[in-house]
Amino acid sequence: MERMGFGDTAIANIEATRGLSSLFSIGTKWDFECYDKDGNLKWGERNRPNIVTHEGLDALLNIMFNASTQITTWYVAPVETDTTAAATMTYASPVFTESTAYTEANRQEYVEAAASSQSITNSANKATFTCNATKTFYGAALFGGGTDANTKGDTAGGGTLFCYSKFSSGKAVESGDTFKITITITAAHA
Repeated sequence: MERMGFGDTAIANIEATRGLSSLFSIGTKWDFECYDKDGNLKWGERNRPNIVTHEGLDALLNIMFNASTQITTWYVAPVETDTTAAATMTYASPVFTESTAYTEANRQEYVEAAASSQSITNSANKATFTCNATKTFYGAALFGGGTDANTKGDTAGGGTLFCYSKFSSGKAVESGDTFKITITITAAHA
């Protein structure tokens, strides 16, 4: 008599995605470049972190989810005081001193390309300032909205201070230097 053996083997794997989160983060990275009057790079600060202010986050939420008026134009401005970033900074009370030591009549517009891969940037059209005095710059800020967001040094126009970025240390600029700022805004799952 021959015996035949039959059997079944079952293997089961359960896969689960851990850490699913409904949170997201928003932030910016800044690149700064300073060129002398002959176009030579004097110094650069790359990939500088920042603080997105409470005012900026509220504006984002209100525009996206509460039918607030969209801020269609944003402006960049250099800062000439050694001020630590704080989420509580506002347009009306930025705490830092904005520099107006450049020949352009207004703050420079943030001219961004359409968002792609959860990122938006002005790298193809950097905010550019022609310095007209010897100063020490410490960073820059991104402003929008209100009646005078393009006005150098304005704090009364009812605008929004979206974010502020500070250098690792103060950097000297001289009359005739060109100061360029690239801002990349990102959104990501936290």
